[in-house]
Amino acid sequence: MPKDKALKKVMVIGSGPIIIGQAAEFDYAGTQACRALREEGLEVVLINSNPATIMTDANMADRIYIEPLTPEFVAKVISQERPDALLPTLGGQTGLNLAKQVADAGILDQYGVRLLGTPLESIKRAEDREHFKNMCLEIGEPVPESSIISDVDAAVAFARKIGYPVVVRPAYTLGGTGGGVAFSEDELREIAVRGLTMSIIHQVLVEKCVLGWKEIEYEVMRDAAGNCITICSMENIDPMGIHTGDSIVVAPTQTLSDREHQMLRSASLKIIRALGVEGGCNVQFALDPESYDYYVIEVNPRLSRSSALASKATGYPIAKVATKVAVGLTLDEIKNAVTGKTYACFEPALDYVVVKYPRWPFDKFSLANRNLGTQMKSTGEVMAIGRTFEEALLKAVRSLETGVTGMNLPELREWDNDRLRARMARPDDLRLFLVAEALRRGFPVNEIFELTRIDRFFLDKIKNITEAEELVRAARPTDVGTPTGVGAPAGLTPELLRRVKRIGLSDTTIAELVGTTSREVHRLRRELGVEPVYKMVDTCAGEFEATTPYYYSTYEDEDEAEPQAVRKVVVLGSGPIRIGQGIEFDYCSVHSVWALKEQGVKAIIINNNPETVSTDFDTADRLYFEPLVPEDVMNILHKEKPDGVIVQFGGQTAINLARPVEKAGFNILGTSVADIDRAEDRERFDQLVAELGIPRPPGGTGFSVEEAQRIAEQVGFPVLVRPSYVLGGRAMEIVYNSQELLEYMADAVRVTPKHPVLVDKYLLGKELEVDAVCDGETVLVPGIMEHVERAGIHSGDSIAVFPPQTLTPEIKEQLFEYTQQIARALKIRGLVNIQFVLHEGRVFVLEVNPRSSRTVPYLSKVTGIPMVNLATRICLGATLPELGYRGGLYEETRNIAVKAPVFSFAKLLDVDVCLGPEMKSTGEVMGVSKDYALALYKACLSAGYTLPSSGKAVVTIADRDKDEALPLVRSLVNLGFEIVATEGTAAFLRSRAITVEVARKVHEGSPNIVDLIRENRIHLVVNTLTKGKLTTRDGFRIRRAAVEMGVPCLTSLDTARVVIEVMRARQRGETMPLIPLQEYVS
Repeated sequence: MPKDKALKKVMVIGSGPIIIGQAAEFDYAGTQACRALREEGLEVVLINSNPATIMTDANMADRIYIEPLTPEFVAKVISQERPDALLPTLGGQTGLNLAKQVADAGILDQYGVRLLGTPLESIKRAEDREHFKNMCLEIGEPVPESSIISDVDAAVAFARKIGYPVVVRPAYTLGGTGGGVAFSEDELREIAVRGLTMSIIHQVLVEKCVLGWKEIEYEVMRDAAGNCITICSMENIDPMGIHTGDSIVVAPTQTLSDREHQMLRSASLKIIRALGVEGGCNVQFALDPESYDYYVIEVNPRLSRSSALASKATGYPIAKVATKVAVGLTLDEIKNAVTGKTYACFEPALDYVVVKYPRWPFDKFSLANRNLGTQMKSTGEVMAIGRTFEEALLKAVRSLETGVTGMNLPELREWDNDRLRARMARPDDLRLFLVAEALRRGFPVNEIFELTRIDRFFLDKIKNITEAEELVRAARPTDVGTPTGVGAPAGLTPELLRRVKRIGLSDTTIAELVGTTSREVHRLRRELGVEPVYKMVDTCAGEFEATTPYYYSTYEDEDEAEPQAVRKVVVLGSGPIRIGQGIEFDYCSVHSVWALKEQGVKAIIINNNPETVSTDFDTADRLYFEPLVPEDVMNILHKEKPDGVIVQFGGQTAINLARPVEKAGFNILGTSVADIDRAEDRERFDQLVAELGIPRPPGGTGFSVEEAQRIAEQVGFPVLVRPSYVLGGRAMEIVYNSQELLEYMADAVRVTPKHPVLVDKYLLGKELEVDAVCDGETVLVPGIMEHVERAGIHSGDSIAVFPPQTLTPEIKEQLFEYTQQIARALKIRGLVNIQFVLHEGRVFVLEVNPRSSRTVPYLSKVTGIPMVNLATRICLGATLPELGYRGGLYEETRNIAVKAPVFSFAKLLDVDVCLGPEMKSTGEVMGVSKDYALALYKACLSAGYTLPSSGKAVVTIADRDKDEALPLVRSLVNLGFEIVATEGTAAFLRSRAITVEVARKVHEGSPNIVDLIRENRIHLVVNTLTKGKLTTRDGFRIRRAAVEMGVPCLTSLDTARVVIEVMRARQRGETMPLIPLQEYVS
């Protein structure tokens, strides 16, 4: 039992949906916390709004509430469950903010609930900028000159006093939301307004900017007895001025002297003691590279993104230990679960180098501002481990899955030196590649240092990589032009290969440099005995034997991963979180691993995402922390020789590896590669559905611009165009005429015979989605999901409803029949996802994904069917009847579950918020009720819709949508809204007897419609796309202003209809009973 015997029941607050600044690291932390609490014999209650997480699985806590993360709903759960204590420090900034709000509202005192772990006063001291600054000064720790600001004019006055640039840091926000670096008064005013709006206490810190100083982080731990340890030191390769979530980070620190390390370590321990933190804490410093001066920048008195990285980098289970500390145990009483011998008071030791590399969404948002600053923009990250910095860096770059396998971007060869210098001086996502290109051109290291302020140590390491490239290039035969595939050149000796592989060069990079293929290089390496060995991450640099180790590859002599002669299966993970491939696929990977272990099969997982449950030390029997690219995966498969490989749970990442894995002679379990290709190849799939007699929107594949135009004219506009083989609808668009099609071809894609585009007739209708489990013959459909938004908005960005509310039994039966026919024809063994459109009473199939989908966790939870477990056992040879399931459409539940998308537009300036066929959401939430309107209300509330009850609503509607929008505008008027519109929409509404306030368009001068939004005079915006998405158009400016000012902005009339229904439900004041997950299907 825990040291504190009074504890019986503990409530844990989750972090909610995945957004930029708060990703899957809190699923990992929450899962560890729930398990740790139950290990101590405690009853666990959990509240979280995200259905895609492992922590919201029924076996993780005794009572799980998938409810909105608001003070009102937290209070309802407390009232219903009466926990003894609340643990808020594992739910990110969301958990901390909620704890503060319910405590300030007196709810904790009312029900006798105490906070576990870090006391509320400590949280306030760390999170409130003024309290934190005063505490640091009291204990003699230096902080930058700063001022706590609650209005814009005060910010400007302070900046005039200390000079520009200044940094704006809002209080109680995550991912630097609303903050930034201001170089002028105009910039400061814009950032300060945004920051004050985003802070829950309307407070920002304006401080002296120390751009160019080193950014150093320490992850520390303290217990109630005052024992403190340092778990990990981390160094940002990028200097100060870039959010740590957007920085490339290396652990342990590489450039600090022992004096600097001990100085900052001591400061970290002094700060955690002064704060009284009980659990994990992250401390960030700015260090002057020219002296021993430093500043304390900020402290996170909770588990954070850096905690997840530190945990995976060291093997120290930070979330688990922090939870045990929170219930009263001390560090010297908690065993290290990795070694089974040492205790948690033992500081980890590393004999390797770890590099974290952010994954940015700029491949999705090509028009977004790529410059990096104090407001985070990355959606996820990868982690790589090597014996040297160079090796770890190159493995990290490969892990990003951007099509780049080394430090070489071919397009940079066209840039002149002046352009290269100018771009290097401005931090963005390509900066390290620019540095490598400059080094290839002979730029002196000192010049690059002056431009970037990246430490010379790291620049020298990147230079080592470019020099290794030159060594390989020298082995290229003089008569080789382009890669021929006829064999590897004789100059690639074992000594040279071993030398450059130790640096980290990939087979693909070597092949490009010598003019052959990566397959040839791979063959030659194996022939010459140049193969990787695998080293162990064990928290203690080999001093003690580890019981739950995980591995990384390197090119040395001793191999620590002995293959086991047992039945074993490899599960390919999903890599970094990005738009289109999120935490849902990690959920599926973890459940597959668990299913394998249940069946007595050794489960091996390959993944590289430090934020996830799949990369936790005790999820699989073996974890390989490696890039998910053919070379690295094949190396592991050759080492392990598994009985099979499962590819259907790791999203498109794993599916893309299926063919190389099969070609290398390994067994793909589940749906065959040939059948996967039949589903994904356009022409073969068209042929399949034609043979089955299933309707499909007419269209074709264009291998040239002319061919795409011909198909569009043949089927008739509007058409849906997209590249083939994509995830998340990347570069997908609806075009309405030939001119728009030509613009799309010029801007969005480059059509070639190798990279064709798909052109389909766009059918405006109701989109429907089906997830099914199939054993090759029997087909089980757990449920049909109905989308609120019509076809044309990506399924990941649509509100989905289960069970469907408007379908007839005949349509449901037809959907099942089509699903069954397709699944059987494709010989699906495992999971399949199919999307349909109901157009003018007919069902058309849109696409088939022969793998798990992002709706699998949602559907599994609301139906109680363990879809991934069943699919994994089918992969092992079982049938559905053997597993106790007959085929057919499963009986619908009485509860209605609404899944709503969540967006991170506030973090990505210059990105249009208008929804369409290309996915833009970063996460999802769920609302559950027996009443449809209440389920919608909960989903919208969870998704962050701060819906006003009245006020002024801007309505600007495209001509083609005006008639359909009319009843919605009337509903807004009936709810008490005043309508504001520009002249065109206003004239239409006035002609229909609706009172309208006319606002100027942007070009008509001030005050215009955007000014009204920025002055907080508008409370709701309904805006549908008119003439494209150019950033200069009024529609774009209206939408961006709304997002930046926190005003709800609806760009789909279907979404607007639902939101109005939610507002009506709220006005009726209906009661909202809570339903724990354990009672969804009882």
